[in-house]
Amino acid sequence: MTPLTLCEITAIVSGRAHDIPDPRAKVTGPVVIDSRQAAPGALFAAFAGENVDGHDFAGRAVAAGAVAVLATRPLGVPAIVVDDVTRALGALARHTVTALGTTVVALTGSSGKTSTKDLLAQLLEHLAPTVWTPGSLNNEIGLPLTALRADAATRHLVLEMGARGIGHIRYLTELTPPRIGMVLNVGTAHIGEFGGREQIAQAKGELVESLPPAEEGGLAVLNGDDPLVRAMAPRTRARVVLFGECADADVRAENVTLGRHGQPSFTLRTPAGCGDVTLRLYGEHHVSNALAAAAVAHELGMPADAIARALTNARTLSKWRMDVTERADGVTVVNDAYNANPDSTRAALRALAAMAGGGAAGEPRRTWAVLGAMAELGDTALAEHDAIGRLAVRLNVSRLVAVGGREAAWLDMGAKNEGSWGEESVHVSDARAAIDLVRSELRPGDVVLVKASRSAGLEQVASALLDGGEGEGAAS
Repeated sequence: MTPLTLCEITAIVSGRAHDIPDPRAKVTGPVVIDSRQAAPGALFAAFAGENVDGHDFAGRAVAAGAVAVLATRPLGVPAIVVDDVTRALGALARHTVTALGTTVVALTGSSGKTSTKDLLAQLLEHLAPTVWTPGSLNNEIGLPLTALRADAATRHLVLEMGARGIGHIRYLTELTPPRIGMVLNVGTAHIGEFGGREQIAQAKGELVESLPPAEEGGLAVLNGDDPLVRAMAPRTRARVVLFGECADADVRAENVTLGRHGQPSFTLRTPAGCGDVTLRLYGEHHVSNALAAAAVAHELGMPADAIARALTNARTLSKWRMDVTERADGVTVVNDAYNANPDSTRAALRALAAMAGGGAAGEPRRTWAVLGAMAELGDTALAEHDAIGRLAVRLNVSRLVAVGGREAAWLDMGAKNEGSWGEESVHVSDARAAIDLVRSELRPGDVVLVKASRSAGLEQVASALLDGGEGEGAAS
């Protein structure tokens, strides 16, 4: 973050100084919420969680070099005491972003946020120093922490914004007011909490409502292929740019194809030119993500051919998102276990089906889908899990392994009702059982997709398959 004295920070967050010997001492390092990450010059923000209270680790953070602690009570170490640490962190982020004057690019959507953010960050890095959200830290704590990583050299701040209800994105945009806002799609993620897709669209559209008017540089980048996103155009004062495969998209993809390993190629067309792209990412759904990133990069002055080259060279920056690794015996493990919703799971299954054709001499490869629960679907949960099980059969996935409780049972039921036979679909109780089953039946050349909501913990399945293989090849 930009250096600030403890006196300045206390004023910005409307706090009270306690046990601070020198109010002129400066915070020059990062703002952290884990005392193990504290370093000289840092500010430690103490949060009280369900299992651990950060206030208990304040002394450790100061001993590691933190200049002070942002806390809700005096702690016997230099502290700025506030009523609400989350609000204080947000106030500090807003001050920093406003003072820097950096271009804030915010994006939201039901799926694809993290992949798109990673692509866009790699494009904008070619233009100027860029800071972006690490992983999926896209809530009221993660977003300020990202913003506070910006400094005087930062020209672009790329922020992923998540929401679990109406008003959440509006709050985030008040912390870090964006000049450019992107809405990727409106799907069914968290539909149980929102109550329906229309409510999700209402919440996601808060981003474009926050943008400045066109004459002040405001820009809304909208998915022209998604009717609910396209319909957000009248809700913004900003200039609207559409991306997609539709004929009227300002930035669009033409001649989309999938390679034998499931990696998409297409011709990128922008108002200023075109270029050929072959993504290193897996699955046709990444074409839309790439177009969204390309639209912003184009608007910020990047030539079309440079965008195409950068997209072709871009890689996955965040773990457990279609993370493809080939073992020495030819088994390919696709770790997509960070999160799951119906839209992203359908996309992952289609990518898996495409990868089935990537065997030696073009012969089909056996495919495995190790799937767990998709959380927060409310009353739609049974129907959505049933539909995913049916889709696995329709895509000719060789084996479906449904892992966990009732949601997994619904996956298995959907597959069997669609026409699965024998042990093509199987329901197992937990990750350990899935590991034992898959390990016992894997053959060289098989492709294994592992996907579920984060709470299912299926990343341990992917890890076990890699650690227990004959050795890893180069990660794709």
